[in-house]
Amino acid sequence: MSQSLREAAARPIEFGTDGWRGVIAADFTIERVARVAPLAAKALEAEFGESTGSRTVLIGYDRRFMAEDFAQVAAEAVQAAGYTVKISDCYAPTPVFSWIAHHEQALGAIVLTASHNPGRYLGLKVKGAFGGSVAPDVTKQIETMLAGGAFPEAVANPEPIGSFNPWDSGYCEALRQFVDIAAIREAITQGKLTVFVDAMHGASAGGLSKVLDVPIHELNTNRDPLFGGGAPEPLPKYTARSIAQIRDHQQANPEQLVVGLVFDGDCDRIAAIDGSGEFLTSQILIPILIQHLAVERGQTGEVVKTVSGSDLMPKVAALYDLPVHETAVGYKYIADRMLSVPVLIGGEESGGVGYGSHIPERDALLSALYVLEAVVKAGKSLGTLYGALQDKTAFFNAYDRIDLALASMAARDRVLGQLQSNPPAEIAGQAVVSCQTTDGYKFRLADGDWLMIRFSGTEPVLRLYCEGVTLDRVHQILEWARTWAEAAS
Repeated sequence: MSQSLREAAARPIEFGTDGWRGVIAADFTIERVARVAPLAAKALEAEFGESTGSRTVLIGYDRRFMAEDFAQVAAEAVQAAGYTVKISDCYAPTPVFSWIAHHEQALGAIVLTASHNPGRYLGLKVKGAFGGSVAPDVTKQIETMLAGGAFPEAVANPEPIGSFNPWDSGYCEALRQFVDIAAIREAITQGKLTVFVDAMHGASAGGLSKVLDVPIHELNTNRDPLFGGGAPEPLPKYTARSIAQIRDHQQANPEQLVVGLVFDGDCDRIAAIDGSGEFLTSQILIPILIQHLAVERGQTGEVVKTVSGSDLMPKVAALYDLPVHETAVGYKYIADRMLSVPVLIGGEESGGVGYGSHIPERDALLSALYVLEAVVKAGKSLGTLYGALQDKTAFFNAYDRIDLALASMAARDRVLGQLQSNPPAEIAGQAVVSCQTTDGYKFRLADGDWLMIRFSGTEPVLRLYCEGVTLDRVHQILEWARTWAEAAS
């Protein structure tokens, strides 16, 4: 067994930005899932039992290796602890289970998924009765019970486990109410708009087709637990073939609007591909959606961004006098804000976007509908919409991110120690003028560029984010950061 796997097997169960994730058969095991699931149900009951009057826990899963088997283990363990349990009869996006939990006023949902992580990972997300990720204090309760050796006592004659079909829940119809679905369908059926979806072999497969109920082009819809040798994360390096196919279609059909949509493994993250082959992360999509919701839909509310979000977001918000609030990375922080103030849109750099008019949860299928509506209503491509926003704000900065794999968690700790004791005063030839530590270390440079260094909560990976005046400059800063981190580790 490698050193990293030994570390994983010995690692305590800890919840990261959204759930607990681990390497299958190392730290993510049947025994551990059977222990965590009923304690998660107990924490959900403590938090939402009184307000819902329910003892029902939903169990869902994605398409990862043995995900349905781990879901069955979780269902049986929660049932044995005395709860009413309903398990999904098929895979589905995580946001669907969040919506059903809220719609049915269950205690919440436990979803077996590792989201965007590579194929050797699986995980467990805990969703509350309100329809979003539970707050950190709830997952802390679970961790505390685990550390104290707690295990709910089995009850005699537990209620049989029920089942449900997530696509028959009313979710699809609920999403259709947010947009002019007729206009989107008409544009597709008349050949004015062609829609591609890269499902990345994940739980989104077939989902947008169900919502739109018109023909679209779906790519990578087969189940592949190895995700084509990559990871189900909406990044250009994992979508090269889809980008080429979409670009080829646009060249053959120059009169059409062509939109490619990319969803992560459990369909709570989104990116897009323009007909020209331009890859649009949520750093670009969120500003486009801010304008669409404010102008086309006349909506107001706070724009919530994470510390890693582009500076373009507040600049577009300012065009429409929308307040901006910044949080740490992790959608649970955005969801918490949604529960306390009116929010127009809240989004993460990594592709998670949600809306105050919906459940407090990132939902890639709803984001996809808004993206399509924006294109149809404007009659312009995503690239054109983005260029117009750049002109309006006079903000043309580029953005990129790299994930640097470290040798071990010990190497991760050495990098963290260096940041804490001796952070850089100069980066790629520019003086550091400030350092924000809301989440990780975000260095503002004298020329206005920024570099953010942040650690993955689930694996020995360093996330390096940068926004700068040109893409060449961004890559120069990221290469500096890679060299610095490798030396520090």
